[in-house]
Amino acid sequence: MMHESKKSDLAIRAMKPSNKAGSDAAAEMAEQRAGTEGNAIQQSTHRTQMRTRVSQALERVRQAAKVRKKERFTALLHHVNPDLLQLSFYALKRNAAPGVDGVTWDDYEADLQSNLQDLHSRVHRGAYRAQPSRRKYIPKPDGRQRPLGIAALEDKIVQRAVVAVLNAVYEQEFVGFSYGFRPKRSAHDALDALIVGINRKRVNWVLDLDVRDFFGTVSHEWLVRFLEHRIGDQRILRLIRKWLKAGVLEEGVVTEGEVGTPQGATVSPLLANTYLHYVFDLWAHQWRKRHATGDVIIVRYADDAVLGFEHEAEARRFLEDLRTRFAEFSLSLHPDKTRLIEFGRHAAATRKRQGLGRPETFSFLGFTLICGQSRRGHFLIHRKTRGDRMRATLRRVKDELRRRMHWPLPEQGRWLRQVLTGYFAYHAVPTNFWALRAFHSEVRHLWRRFLSRRSQRGRVTWDRFQPLAAAWLPLPRILHLWPEQRFDVRHPRWEPSA
Repeated sequence: MMHESKKSDLAIRAMKPSNKAGSDAAAEMAEQRAGTEGNAIQQSTHRTQMRTRVSQALERVRQAAKVRKKERFTALLHHVNPDLLQLSFYALKRNAAPGVDGVTWDDYEADLQSNLQDLHSRVHRGAYRAQPSRRKYIPKPDGRQRPLGIAALEDKIVQRAVVAVLNAVYEQEFVGFSYGFRPKRSAHDALDALIVGINRKRVNWVLDLDVRDFFGTVSHEWLVRFLEHRIGDQRILRLIRKWLKAGVLEEGVVTEGEVGTPQGATVSPLLANTYLHYVFDLWAHQWRKRHATGDVIIVRYADDAVLGFEHEAEARRFLEDLRTRFAEFSLSLHPDKTRLIEFGRHAAATRKRQGLGRPETFSFLGFTLICGQSRRGHFLIHRKTRGDRMRATLRRVKDELRRRMHWPLPEQGRWLRQVLTGYFAYHAVPTNFWALRAFHSEVRHLWRRFLSRRSQRGRVTWDRFQPLAAAWLPLPRILHLWPEQRFDVRHPRWEPSA
């Protein structure tokens, strides 16, 4: 018996190929499982090593920027190497619309290494030329059109690489209350900071700021002067000037502007943050230290900012001083969207004594903030999805359902699931459940209505539709933590900068 068992083991060893067999399917043959899909032979290790090299190089820049606050960096372009260009290329959206050159992501990847080597050579020889952006308009919630500039693919690659290098410098420079388009900071972080600030500080007045046409009025001269405070590499500054002067192609005509940054370009958020860092952030921080006698909180996300004040007089003085400050740098506040309102834990009682009704509300990052109460009667800021934003999203869903009306049901269901999942991922915050439920209900009604129009057999009854909706449409539920919980985790009190 033992002898037969040994013979069987020897037979199995003879049948099983060695781990070093030349065939790719050798390892799979012995256990009778499906072969690999082919991505096992790709050099994922090389990509990882490349990312490590880039990260280590930029980490040295970060440390230098952190230690030497006043130093100007005179040699940065050498960090824009083929490794960083390749990582920047793979970070782009594959299905993004092409620019004026008509080159798509797949077209460029077909001969990627040769294209990147040529691009790297042109950037460092000074032969790189920025192409104008292609103008495209997208609808805004208020019915107007927002102009965007779609950059050429190579411009996107170089801009993303330069932004990675400059972020290593400016992330050590930017202040804590700036949240827009920064690494490891999101819109929800800004909302958390604002709500925690109103709850924990003596805030009785809220100043809601909006810069009028910020991306279209930025002064190129001032922007370059601000960049020169920290960036001494003229080759980097020359690249930025090229992008600012590239212009926009609209209806076959290229328009070059003397002011503004290309809205929609990869480099624009960093340039906007740099401009507002020197025009607004540093100035507002100093104003708070020198002139404020009560509590003042500041939260800025790109060109939208919200400030909380303890005293109304200080809020009005700040607003007047800010108008003067902005005028010096070619900026102005939107007269309709900039408001000073009474808001905070005492606002409801104060306005009731004065016979003024409920406290006013304001909007920030897609939500309307409302003075409310918890179930126990304590002050609680309610966040509700802006009505115009929800209606705009539902209009887009309706238009897309009309286009997909005759698609197979599983494909429609998968697309609607993605829509609801993405919507809930941002809007599913505490106190916003009823708005989520309303959105979910409207999507259900729209889908049933279009399914009823697919043929002349009559309307789809709710009894037939319910199993379909249950299978494909996720139910609304709160996904985000309460602001205080997440803020305390991100900014523990033992941190020096908390």
